[in-house]
Amino acid sequence: MSPMNPMNPVNPDGSIGPGVGEGLPGDGTRRTRRVPSAAPPYVLTEDTPVYVISVAAELSGLHPQTLRQYDRLGLVCPDRTAGRGRRYSARDIQQLREVQRLSQDEGINLAGIKRIIELENQVTALQSRVAELVDSLEGAATALQQREAAVHASYRRDLVPYQPPTPQSSALVVWRPKR
Repeated sequence: MSPMNPMNPVNPDGSIGPGVGEGLPGDGTRRTRRVPSAAPPYVLTEDTPVYVISVAAELSGLHPQTLRQYDRLGLVCPDRTAGRGRRYSARDIQQLREVQRLSQDEGINLAGIKRIIELENQVTALQSRVAELVDSLEGAATALQQREAAVHASYRRDLVPYQPPTPQSSALVVWRPKR
């Protein structure tokens, strides 16, 4: 993930981060933020909760009360401070914009939007699981090939493999002893 400038949260193309369906919560559960261990604590990512509700409302073009309602409904679940204040990340703001677009432009009700977000999150989780399984399968195939090569390397070289006769010809051979 690329670091973001806290003074200018909007990307040059006008976006604030990836859209709905890229690991965003929609089922009402709080997400856990993964901060890379190698990253210094001052590097902001699109998942870093930095915006208070008034700033998030301004950036998303919505009223703060709408953001509170979306939080209650589980459409967008911002992180909370120790004092229970909401903190929105750039990803949350992008999701707010997507919810607004689906609601206003597409005419989808909030329950439908919640279901769409849940399904997109499920697809993302399944794609991640498939990628993990593919990696695991490739690792197992590599290990199998290595074991097979080790077994072949352990064969004795003075032995000739047995090849059963194949009925390819029906020719008759006559043997005549020498006199």
